[in-house]
Parts: sequence; C-alpha cells; structure tokens
Amino acid sequence: MDEAVGKLAGVGLPGVILLIAMASTGLTGAAAITAALAMLGPGGMIGGVVFLGIIGLASDSLSKYGLSTLLKGIYHKRLANGEPLDNLIKEINRLPISKRLKLVLKDEIC
Repeated sequence: MDEAVGKLAGVGLPGVILLIAMASTGLTGAAAITAALAMLGPGGMIGGVVFLGIIGLASDSLSKYGLSTLLKGIYHKRLANGEPLDNLIKEINRLPISKRLKLVLKDEIC
C-alpha cells in the first residue's frame, strides 16, 4: 500500500480525483480506469484525460500564486479581451467566494 500511496501522492490532486472516480464506478482494473475517465469529462475518456490535465495545471498555479492573484489576472485578461464589464461583475457576484474577495475583484477590474 505504501508504494501505491507514494505514487498517487506524487501525482497530486488529479490522482486523488481519478482514484475517487474509479472507486465510484464499482469496477476494477482497466474497466474502472476507462469508466472513471469517461465519467470525468465531456467527450468520453479523452475528455477525462484533458480534465485531469486541467486540474493539475489549476492546482499547481493555485499553490504557486493563490486564488486572489489568479482570479484578478483572469478577470483583467477577460476585460482586455473585450468582455463587457457588466457581464463580468454579474459573474463575480455569482461566484462561490467570500464577499471580501468579490469586492477585491470588482475593485480590481473597475
């Protein structure tokens, strides 16, 4: 078990998500991997692999920069790309984040 735990810990969050998805299928072996990947993303197994890749990138960036810095950068970029400010403000209001962080984001892009 120590070997399996060590390998999954090395992969990080994507490994944990894949492990949970595999356990929820009720299958074993290659069938569990195939079903879990197909379950994780749109487009079947390929979508699941892409989803795990995105999770890996997101969790790595989050640990390096923090949520506030990443969200500020994302909303600055979207505003610079021409998305209407009103739409971005509405979207920020619907995010499942603290009121304080919502205010910080709105102040940052206004």
